[in-house]
Amino acid sequence: MRPDREQAFNILKKYVTTESQLTHAKSVAGAMRYFAGLKGEDQDLWEVCGLLHDIDYDLYPEEHCIRAREILENEGIDEDIIHAVQSHGYGICSDVAPENEMERTLFAVDELTGLISATAIMRPSRSVMDLETKSVKKKFKDKSFAAKIDRSIILRGAEELGITLDELIGNTILGMREIHEEIGL
Repeated sequence: MRPDREQAFNILKKYVTTESQLTHAKSVAGAMRYFAGLKGEDQDLWEVCGLLHDIDYDLYPEEHCIRAREILENEGIDEDIIHAVQSHGYGICSDVAPENEMERTLFAVDELTGLISATAIMRPSRSVMDLETKSVKKKFKDKSFAAKIDRSIILRGAEELGITLDELIGNTILGMREIHEEIGL
């Protein structure tokens, strides 16, 4: 099954109960949809992969990306979505390598959406609507800011996509702007 956005979100809510994880899923989905549009790809598919990417994280944080296969198979989800979800943790918690542009994009934007959200929250506006790439880059360089976010993963993601860090940050911000009300930013 290839669920639509609503179906995917309903499936996600069966396994993810924390509001912060649901918001993160929406942020990644928004970024994925935006990148798909830039590349002329299937925006609905990319968005669903973004929504479902952390489906196993709340229940199985020590087996993240591994238990996702079982969960998604039990939900009847198509193999291309399952592979994308598993590959976003490549080299971190998964040995499933990204094989296409959608999977490489998911890998690249996952950590970055967290850094962008944290940066936006620190602004007077508490919004991505006036957030600029240079502000995120400044926070990117400050290792004590949002210290749990692994900058090397973001850099590796940009490299895998063949784009600059500025392009990755800028386009991820634009994707998050399209859903700013949903994510509270």
